[in-house]
Amino acid sequence: MSSEVGGVHNVGSKADFDQALKDNQVVVVDFFATWCGPCKVVAPKVVEMSNSDSYKEKARFLKIDVDEVPDVAQEYSVKAMPTFMVFKDGEKVQEVVGANVKALENAVGSAV
Repeated sequence: MSSEVGGVHNVGSKADFDQALKDNQVVVVDFFATWCGPCKVVAPKVVEMSNSDSYKEKARFLKIDVDEVPDVAQEYSVKAMPTFMVFKDGEKVQEVVGANVKALENAVGSAV
């Protein structure tokens, strides 16, 4: 996983996810599935957020395909896609279920 600022970074393993939590104060995770219609609709908005001046220096944005990395999805009891989780200092502080961009912006804003 790269360390550049901005953008949404794909996580391919639980080890990558664990490392991202350790290396970043605020982490925003998009739990998605390739077959999920609402996930595809909200994805460009998440990329836009990750590149915005409000967040790109303050939060690390990750995507986790629940079918490719099921152990992380199971650990956090992800039941619906998309599910967004915001972590601060390694602890989950916010969760947004569904493609609700406004709720996601509020959740990320409260953590940064």
